[in-house]
Amino acid sequence: MQGVPDTFSSTHDAAQFRLAAHRPGVELYRAHIVRHAFEPHAHDGFGLGAIEAGVERFRYRGADHLAPPDSLVTMNPEELHTGRAETAGGWRYRMLYIEATAVAQITDEPGWWFSDAVHEHPDHAQRVSGLLDGLWHAREPLAFDSLLFELLALFRQHARTPPNAPTAGAMRFAPVLDYLHAHLSQRLTLEELAAVAGLSPFHFLRQFRAQHHATPQQMLMALRLSEAKRQLSHGAPAAHVAAAVGLADQAHLTRAFSRRYGVTPARYQRELRR
Repeated sequence: MQGVPDTFSSTHDAAQFRLAAHRPGVELYRAHIVRHAFEPHAHDGFGLGAIEAGVERFRYRGADHLAPPDSLVTMNPEELHTGRAETAGGWRYRMLYIEATAVAQITDEPGWWFSDAVHEHPDHAQRVSGLLDGLWHAREPLAFDSLLFELLALFRQHARTPPNAPTAGAMRFAPVLDYLHAHLSQRLTLEELAAVAGLSPFHFLRQFRAQHHATPQQMLMALRLSEAKRQLSHGAPAAHVAAAVGLADQAHLTRAFSRRYGVTPARYQRELRR
C-alpha cells in the first residue's frame, strides 16, 4: 500500500513527517493508526494536534487519556507518552511538533505550558486540523509562517503561562535528566544515577518513577530516540546515529525507532526529503 511504513503490521497504518526547511524546530506529522502501539517516547518540543476520526488511548504524566474525534491534544516537551487505538478502525490525526524556543520566537511569549493533554473543543479541533492541512501543503515560506502564527494563536487559548513552579521532586531530578542527556552513548548504572540525586539506588528508582511515571531506563531510551530523531532529521547516517546515542547497532536503532515513532529511520529521512 502506497505510503505505508514497512514496520507497520497492518496495511491500514500510515504515518508521514515533514519539515519546514526555512523554520527550524518545526515538524509536521499526519497518521492513521489502527494496530500499531507506540512505546513510551518523548519529543523535544510541544506536541500540538487534533484527532480527526476514531479514538486514541495514551498514557501521559502517569494517567491514561482518551482523545475522541474533534478533540485537541496538547503535550509538553520531553514528556513520555504512549499511543494506541481505542476504536476498531483506529484513529486519524495531525500533529505539529514545535520546540519551545520556536514558540517563544513566534509568539514573543516564553513559558507556555499545558496542564491538560486532551481538550474536547470541536470548533477549535476542526480549525486546527484545517490549519495543519494548510501547513502541510504550503510551499511558500510566507504562507507557511502565516498559518503557523494563526495556529499558535489558537493553541494559546489552551496554554498556561508561566507554568506552575517546579515541584521539589522535579528540581531534585533535574540534574539526573541533565546527566542522562550528557551521557546518552554510555552504559549507565543505577548507582551512578542515584549518586547524582543523592539517594540510595532503589530509593532513587522508586522516587524517580513516582516523579516521572517511568523508570530511569525508559527515560534514557526516550531521550536516546529523541536525540536520534534530531540527528536523523539533519541527515546523519543511521549507523552513526546508533553509535552516537548508545544503541548496539543500526538494527537496534531501527527496531527502537519504529516502536516509538511508527516509521524506520530510513523512511523518516525519506519523508523529510520530499
